[in-house]
Amino acid sequence: MSLTDIDDSLPSVLRDQPIERVTRDGVEYVVLGTAHVSRTSVEAVDAILAHEAFDAVAVELCDSRAQGMRDPEAFKQMDLFQVIRQGKAGMVAASLVLSSFQKRLAEQYGIQPGAEMKAGMDGAEQRGVPVWLVDREVGTTLRRAWHSVGLWQRFGLMGGLIASVFERQQIEETEIEKLKQGDMLESAFSEFATHSAPLYRSLIAERDAYMAARLREQSAAAGFGEGRRVLVVIGAGHLKGLCELLRTQQTDPSSEAALLAAAPPKSSWPKWVAVGLVLAVFVAIGFAFYRSPSLGAAALRDWVVYTGGFSLLGAILAGAHPLSALAAFVAGPIKPFRPGIPSGGISAMVEAWVRRPRVADFETLRDDIGQWRGWWRNRVARTLLNFFLVSFGTIIGEYTAGIHIFKSLF
Repeated sequence: MSLTDIDDSLPSVLRDQPIERVTRDGVEYVVLGTAHVSRTSVEAVDAILAHEAFDAVAVELCDSRAQGMRDPEAFKQMDLFQVIRQGKAGMVAASLVLSSFQKRLAEQYGIQPGAEMKAGMDGAEQRGVPVWLVDREVGTTLRRAWHSVGLWQRFGLMGGLIASVFERQQIEETEIEKLKQGDMLESAFSEFATHSAPLYRSLIAERDAYMAARLREQSAAAGFGEGRRVLVVIGAGHLKGLCELLRTQQTDPSSEAALLAAAPPKSSWPKWVAVGLVLAVFVAIGFAFYRSPSLGAAALRDWVVYTGGFSLLGAILAGAHPLSALAAFVAGPIKPFRPGIPSGGISAMVEAWVRRPRVADFETLRDDIGQWRGWWRNRVARTLLNFFLVSFGTIIGEYTAGIHIFKSLF
């Protein structure tokens, strides 16, 4: 039971907030559950810091998210060439979509997403106590969530992300505040887990375990023991799981955190399926030449026309520059000879080189991706769109070419 139900000395703003107190290894963790877009949550963080003394403040943030809050303009320094070359276009796009959704909520309620986390960091700095960033890197969480589900669920994830950007329905602030009620959260997450246990594990359960391990690790590193107190500001959805793990987790905290922070191993079967398809197609082209030079030339032409043509179509749909479109057409057919570099990556790098993003593109990026036309108007967004549409077009072209080549032989 929450101590807020029985402690009449608490400020009024805290009496309806989900607060749990857990003592582990002599350290008392005061865990405050918050809603990430809520004025009341910000007031609750300020109130508990003013009401009680703490030796550290832990927040549900990773280094990159904390940096983003401290320096909201940092993303303007993003190097698109490096993002594409390092294969991070998907993660960047997903992060931008999520931030766009949060921005819409912020505009609706006049408060920035995660303002209660920033209030925790600011309050700790004002009192001269350390700030602990205990959440797992958001990129790792997104990768683990993505790799935890099958192909159809991945389409569902992408569809949900896209829908969240363009959804314009107003969300009542009272509904956000209701998310703090423990029984509602438990039932909601139980239903979520029933429908997608792997997603629940990646997005919620693993992070609960990671944050519990990080809290224990940080306390040990700081030499905290009997009588030390730590305020933990987390989303209310993690309150129950985190507190339970703080009480029961027995693994070495450093090893546990390192295990959960590891990037998921890449699945090898999609790669081998793609390689097998291409090998089969080229064997078929070789057999076509064996049967007849004209038949082989036609098969090779089909490969170039379909892979290059669909790649070109993807570039055209993305509104690419003519040079980027030409790069897509050339890159599509030779994809098998440069594994690891998608044709969309080559076309997108040409796009970023020809139409270098302006300062204004970065300044309006979050606003632009919230509108359909914005993806084509903004040079950063259009480069990412070019990457995805050209890559997708190449895949369609490979399968289409394969079907036509095999049909021509039998």
